[in-house]
Amino acid sequence: MHDFTILALDDAYASSLAATLDILVAARALAPRLGVPVPRWRLCAPEPGLVRLQGGMQVEATRLPVRARDDRSTWVLPGLGLNTTAAITQRLARPDTAALARRIARHVQGGGRVVASCSSVFLLQPAGLLAGRRATTSWWHAPLLQRLAPGCTVDADRMVCADGPITTAGAAFAQTDLMLHLLRAHGGAALADAVSRMLLIDGRQAQAPYIVAEVLANGDSLVAQLAARVEAALPNPPSVAALAEAFCMSERTLSRRIRQATGKSTLALVQSVRLRRARALLEGSRMTVDQVAEAVGYQDATALRRLMKKVAGANPSRYRPATMAAACDDGIAAPARQPG
Repeated sequence: MHDFTILALDDAYASSLAATLDILVAARALAPRLGVPVPRWRLCAPEPGLVRLQGGMQVEATRLPVRARDDRSTWVLPGLGLNTTAAITQRLARPDTAALARRIARHVQGGGRVVASCSSVFLLQPAGLLAGRRATTSWWHAPLLQRLAPGCTVDADRMVCADGPITTAGAAFAQTDLMLHLLRAHGGAALADAVSRMLLIDGRQAQAPYIVAEVLANGDSLVAQLAARVEAALPNPPSVAALAEAFCMSERTLSRRIRQATGKSTLALVQSVRLRRARALLEGSRMTVDQVAEAVGYQDATALRRLMKKVAGANPSRYRPATMAAACDDGIAAPARQPG
């Protein structure tokens, strides 16, 4: 019996598939030392033979059994390199995609679990597995997934979403977060933590700190103008009412336009711009957290910490370079660098 079935699909990110296998190999080496179950897996594809990955690399996989009995393994779909709406639409229209979706649906109906990251999450929609569930995907694909799966709650801010037999993750390198999540469920926190330390990877709770509103909007000029206006006005961001007036529309119309383009409310979009600026200041300046909070319009560092913890799943210190973290987060300006 296998714990995991890794599906090698054509056009999958080579890094996403490789990270999946590397993490499992590390877990297999560490599990006996920790006294936890050793993970077992197989690498399969809908058709046997060489699978061509994104960028031209190839990997050999065995055939995925058509009707495997008592297969309770977790099927793992590494991220696909589908970076445009057209590419996703074309992939979903392919006959082999429809056939795979039926097999995924049967696997879940038979008691199995399925996990997917990045644009592989879109394969779960024709399988009928997203309706009524919460899911995530690459943050810039979230509005498209919401349109294709209106019955799904698409949460672009999250790195990993687990809902029943389905677990989804964000953009391609969120595959590492997804695999750590699976290892935690399989062998406990000790195994996931040991693999994380061995491979020098950190589990991240959210995509929110990485979201660029203008990219999320997929070219919508209104969103780009709104984000620029908010950032230019910091530390005094305009209210939603002021933004609506500036763009000569009602608050309701503005909200509808923003939600259609990004899947977020106007207020959430304003908040994301402020958090993005806060992160940039934390990473690239010697300002204290209190000073950063003031620069983006929060009354104190407590408000910024609370918001970053809620939205990004991390405290401001997470974004500090290691050499500055202690001094800056204690409210003491870091010493200037010495020349030479």
